[in-house]
This record gives sequence, C-alpha cells and structure tokens, in this order.
Amino acid sequence: MRRRSLAVLAALPLMFAAACGSGDGTATANSANPSGEAVSALKVTGAPNAKPAVAFPAKVAETSSYQVITPGTAGAPAQKGANVVANFTVYTWDGKTNKMIGSTYDEGGPQLITLNDQVPEILRKGFAETKDGGRFLSVVAKDSLPAEQQKQAPAGQSQVFVIDVVGVPKDKAVQGKATDAGIKGIKLENPGGDAAPKLDTKTKEKAPKDLVAKTVIKGSGPAVKAGQSILVQYVGKIWGSGVEFDSSWGRGGQPIMFQIGTGKVIKGWDQGLVGVPVGSRVLLSIPPSLGYGEQGSGDKIKGTDTLVFAVDVLGAY
Repeated sequence: MRRRSLAVLAALPLMFAAACGSGDGTATANSANPSGEAVSALKVTGAPNAKPAVAFPAKVAETSSYQVITPGTAGAPAQKGANVVANFTVYTWDGKTNKMIGSTYDEGGPQLITLNDQVPEILRKGFAETKDGGRFLSVVAKDSLPAEQQKQAPAGQSQVFVIDVVGVPKDKAVQGKATDAGIKGIKLENPGGDAAPKLDTKTKEKAPKDLVAKTVIKGSGPAVKAGQSILVQYVGKIWGSGVEFDSSWGRGGQPIMFQIGTGKVIKGWDQGLVGVPVGSRVLLSIPPSLGYGEQGSGDKIKGTDTLVFAVDVLGAY
C-alpha cells in the first residue's frame, strides 16, 4: 500500500504533527486559558474546519506558550501517550516574513499523531485541554527543545502552531461478530478484542482475477467517502505463498492514516474501502493490476502477485 507523502511534516524542525477541528475563529488576550504573553500577542482568524490565518506582531516571542481558543465539546482530551487526529498549520515567526511552512489543509486531510516525548511538552499541554472540535494556538520556541538542540536553533524566531482537534481514537481493532468471508483458499480468524486477525493465504487455490472485497465485521458508523482520511489497522499477505509483506499490527499495533479514493493508495484499496461503514473489518483480494502492477514492490511483491489484506476501518475524517 502506497502512503501519502508526509513531506510537509519533514519540513517542521520541532515535531512531526497532528490534527483537525473547529474554533470560533479568533484568539485574543481574553481567550480561554492563556498561558503566556506570546500567544496573547497573536491573532488567529478563519472559519472553523478551514485553514486559519495568523497576524503577527513585529517582536518575536522566544518563550513557549499555548492558548486554547475553543475547548471543543465531544469526547475527552488526549493525554500523553495517546493518539490524536488533528489538522495543523505551522508558521515560522521571525518578525519579517512569518512564513507558513506547512498545513494539513493543503495536504488533503488531518494527520494522526502519538503524543510521546517527541512532541514538545507545550503542545501536549494544549492537546490535554482541547476536546474534539476544539482549537488551540501554541508558540513553540527554543526553550521547548532539548538542551543539546537549543544551541543549534536559530536565534530570533519561534514556531507557531494552530491545531484543530478532530478526534481521539481509542480502539486498536474493530469489534463485533465476524462472518465467513467465503473466499476459497483464504482463512481469516477473528480473535476479538484488540488482537490482530490471523490471516492465512497459503493455498493452492487459484487467485481471483478481479477485486474481491468482503466485509466480515460490519461496523455501525457512517460510510467512508472518497476524499476522506481514514484510520486503519491492517495486515497484508501474498496469495498462495502466505508471505506477510506489511502489517500495522506487526509494527507495534499503531494504526495509520491516509486519504482514500483519490489515488494516494493502491487502486484496490481505493475501490474496496470507499463505501465501507466505519467500524468494519474488510478482507480484500487485490489482483496485480489494482495493486503494484507489473513492477511489483520491494523484495517481496512481484508483478504477478495477488495481494490479500485484512483491514480494520477505525475512523474516517
């Protein structure tokens, strides 16, 4: 499965980042939860669920701070160690151009972030006070960096984050009663809970020539729409040999997120997952023409291989 480019994240010097949501459009000194003069000097404008704009004063604040613009109304805020889905827009505040260096609103959808130690504490504090649908503003200055990095950081500038929280996912796998996929030669065990499904594709049966998509656990959420970013867990194996070539469960059990139905992933995923209700587990058999084509992918996937995936659709944003 080809993933969406995260080039905008690589451009951020302080973190790899986050989330989507809504706000009332303005941050001032009287907004909720100010924690420093730096954010009080900034003004955020823009409609909810859209890329914001920030007005900067001439003097750059070089002390980190945050301010909740709107706290949100749904769910609970994300604490340290949790995953959060968010949209974000980031600026370099240098008192001159104050250039925007990246925005998920330009990249096609929100991102998933784990609030671990790689995320500056000042941002984790903002997340800890902002529920789904909320927005917060943060100045991430040199003092948020580890001591060894502070010496290398440019003087006279800070990063400014406007972060919109979309959701705080809890489940690591879909829940519900499973049915037989009915694909001859393929076995799928559904152990329940947060455990990964057990996919067996070692068979002498001939692979289907066309795409096969079977929902083995039907979720109760809304149907996935083309253009949304979906949150999934998955395992992928090659038909016949049983070789596993990729698995989110196998990489620590963390879900991943990408845009669906727009050519950002292989065609079999775009065609097989659009329309699936959130909370579903889907078994996909994908012929080479809807996978990686004649060129294959990496050392494991040849151009003649049919790919089989078990995919849990945990969310759509």
